[in-house]
Amino acid sequence: MDTPPYQDPSLPIRERVADLLSRMTLPEKVGQMLQLDAQPGVEDLVLDKHVGSILHASPQRVLEALDAVERTRLRIPLLVADDAIHGYSFWRGATIFPTQLGVAASWDPAAAEAMARVTAVEVSATGLHWTFSPVVCITRDLRWGRVTETFGEDPFLIGELASAMVRGYQGDGLDDPTAILACAKHFAGYSETQGGRDASEADISRRKLRSWFLPPFERVAREGARTFMIGYQSTDGVPIVVNRWLLQDVLRGEWGWTGTLITDWDNVGRMVWEQKIAPDHEHAAANAVNAGNDMVMTTPGFFEGAQKAVANGLVDESQLDAAVARILTIKFELGLFEDPRRPDPVRQAEVIGSDDHQDINLHVTRRSLVLLQNSGVLPLGGGLESGLDGRATAPDGSVPPPVRIALVGPNADDVDAQLGDWAGRSGQVDWMREEGHPREMTETVLDGLSGLLPESWELTYAKGAEIGALGPDPEGETYPDGQPRMAILHPAAPDEALIAEAVAAAQASDHVVAVVGDTIGLMGETRSTATLELVGGQVALLDALAATGTPMTVVVIASKPLVLPDSALGADAIVWAANPGMRGGRAIAELLLGTIEPAGRLPLTFARHVGQQPVYYNGLRGQHGSRYADLTQDPAFAFGEGLTYSTVEYSDLTVANPVLGRDGVVRAQVTVTNTGARPSHEVVQVYVSDLVTSLTWAEKELKAYRHVDVEPGESVVVDVELPVADCTIVDAEGRRVVEPGEFELLVGRSSRDRDLLRAGFTVTG
Repeated sequence: MDTPPYQDPSLPIRERVADLLSRMTLPEKVGQMLQLDAQPGVEDLVLDKHVGSILHASPQRVLEALDAVERTRLRIPLLVADDAIHGYSFWRGATIFPTQLGVAASWDPAAAEAMARVTAVEVSATGLHWTFSPVVCITRDLRWGRVTETFGEDPFLIGELASAMVRGYQGDGLDDPTAILACAKHFAGYSETQGGRDASEADISRRKLRSWFLPPFERVAREGARTFMIGYQSTDGVPIVVNRWLLQDVLRGEWGWTGTLITDWDNVGRMVWEQKIAPDHEHAAANAVNAGNDMVMTTPGFFEGAQKAVANGLVDESQLDAAVARILTIKFELGLFEDPRRPDPVRQAEVIGSDDHQDINLHVTRRSLVLLQNSGVLPLGGGLESGLDGRATAPDGSVPPPVRIALVGPNADDVDAQLGDWAGRSGQVDWMREEGHPREMTETVLDGLSGLLPESWELTYAKGAEIGALGPDPEGETYPDGQPRMAILHPAAPDEALIAEAVAAAQASDHVVAVVGDTIGLMGETRSTATLELVGGQVALLDALAATGTPMTVVVIASKPLVLPDSALGADAIVWAANPGMRGGRAIAELLLGTIEPAGRLPLTFARHVGQQPVYYNGLRGQHGSRYADLTQDPAFAFGEGLTYSTVEYSDLTVANPVLGRDGVVRAQVTVTNTGARPSHEVVQVYVSDLVTSLTWAEKELKAYRHVDVEPGESVVVDVELPVADCTIVDAEGRRVVEPGEFELLVGRSSRDRDLLRAGFTVTG
C-alpha cells in the first residue's frame, strides 16, 4: 500500500497538513480541536471523540492514550499537555524551582531560561509535549490568588523573563526531542481584577491594554512562543475567548503571529453555564470558532456543539479547517508523526531530579532571595564561609564562636509552603494530592540550617503557630459544571502553648529566625484572598517574639507580598523568599549565614495595608494628594528594592548626548561605588520619565537594567544605552509613539525617588 502523503516526512509540512485535512471527517476535525481531562480515563476520548490533546494525564494514562492512538483510523498523534510552570508539578521526583514570582526577583533572564530548559529536558522524557507557561499577566491587585504565577508588576521586566522562558522551553527548535511547546498566558488583561477576584470582568480600555498589558505578550509572540492561552475574564462585556479584536486584529493581524490558540479550562462552556451569553454549546462553539480559537480545553460539549453549528450554518467548515491546520502544523513541527515521543524510562532515570538539575535549581534560588531590611544583624555571626564538610566556618577556617539560634514559625518546616502552587499536593490532580514529591528532595529552612550551622552553634526549633488546615469547601463538592472543588484553608486560632514554646526558645537564644507567610489553600487559581494579613496564629506569634527583645530576622515564604504587622516591620532583618522550591531552605540558610551575598530585587510592590490595592510603582499621574485621610499611601517596600551586605553609592550620572532625534540612542554613565567591607551584586535600574505628555502617563517606567558586581572599595562606571524609540506613550488612537519634548533619565537601586539620580535629555522632531 502506498504511503499517504501526510506520512511522508520528506514533504513540506504545508502539503502534509493539506493531505491529512482532506482525509478527515467532520467529527475527526472537531475532535482535533478538543483537549480533555485525562484523569477519568482516556480511551473514549481518543477512540470516540478523536481528541487532539489531553491534559492532567497520570503516567499510566499517558501510556494508555498513546496506545489508543495506534488503534485509530488516521493515527494522528496526541499533544500531551500540562502545567509544568516551575518544574513538572505532577511528576513525583521532578525538579521544582521557585515559582515565577520567585524567579522574577532574580531580575535575571538567564536564570529564567535555565529553569525552563531543565523543565523541558525533564518533562520531555515523560511524554509531555506542551507546558502552559510562561504566565505573562501583570500583577495589579495583590489579593488575586495567581500573583505567585506572574513575574510581577512591570511590563518590561515581564517581557524579558517570559521571553527567556520561551527560549528555554522551545530550545533550538521544536524538532529537538527535548523541546516542548511554550504557552503564553493569559491573553490578555486577565489580571486586571475587581477586588482581586479571579476571572472577573476586567474593566480595561483598549488604550490601557496597549499601554501595559499587551507589550509583554507582543514580546513573547515575537520571541516565537508557539501557543497562546486565552484568559477567563471578559472586557466591556465580551469574554476574551470571543474577542475578535484581540485574537484576530491584534494577535494574528498586527503582530503576524501564526501559532495555535487554546482556551483556558472550560472557557467555552462557561459562556453557557456561568456567563450566560450563549444558550447552549452549539452557539458557544460557534462563537469560539468564529473568533479564531483553535483548541478548546475541557469543554466536552464542544464535540457535539461544533458539529451542530456546522450543520445549522452557524460555522463554515472551512473555519474548522483553518484551526485544525494550525494544530496539525505544530504536531508536524514537533515530529510527532515520526516519533510520538513516548515516555522514556531510561532518560527519566538520567535526568529527572538529577544532581545537575538540582545544582541549577540552587543557583536560581540563590539569585531569587531578597534582603529587604537589615540593621546589621545579618549575616549571622558576622558572616561565614562554606567549609569543606559542608558546614559554615569562620573566614579564616577556624571554629566560629558559639551562637544560639531559635528557628520558629509555621513555614520553617512546611514543604507545601516552600514548593508553592502547582507542585503536587497543591491539589490540581488526583494522583499527587496525597503523596506529593519525595520529602527528602526538599530542603526546608530547618533542614538548611541544621545542615549548615557550625558544630559549635546551637539550633532550637519551635513551630510557634499554625496557619490553618485544608478542609471541605462549604459551597459543596463540585462547581455547577460538575468539576470538583478543591479543599479550602480553614484558619487556625493562636495557640498559647505553641507561642509559649517559641517565646521560651527566643529568650534562651542569641537570635530568632521567624519563618512566616502563607501556604496551599491561600494561593492559586480560585484562591484569591480578601485580606493580605498573615493568617492563623502568626501575628500573635510575631508580637510575642518581638516582646522578648531578642534580635529577630523575619523570613517570608509566601505566594504574594503580604501586609506585615509592626512586629515584623520592626524586626532587625526581613528576607523575602516567595515560594523558593526544593532548594529554598538551603539557599535561605546560606543567605542568613553570609556564605552567599544577597542578589534579588523586588519584582513588585509590598503594600503597607490592604486598602492600597491596587499598588504598583508605575501608576498614572494625577491623583489628589499623596496619602489617604487615615493611612499612608507609601508602600512598605517598593518595586526594585533589595539590599546587599555592603553599602553602595551611586554618583555622577551624565548623559553624553542630551539632545537627540527619535532615531537616536541615549548614552549615559553612572558610577557605582562599594563603600562597605563585603562584595555587592548591584542591579542598576534605568527608568525614564516623559515630563509632559499629550495624555496621562506613568511618572516613570523601567526601560533597562544592568547586573554589576562591585568589590569592597571599588568604583565601577556603568554604561547605559537606551534607544529613544523605547521612550514611548500610547496616544488616543492606540498608537505607540515617541512625543518630542523634555525627558529625564533616572538611574539607581530601586524605583523609589530617593534611590534615583536624574539627568535630563531632549527629544526633537
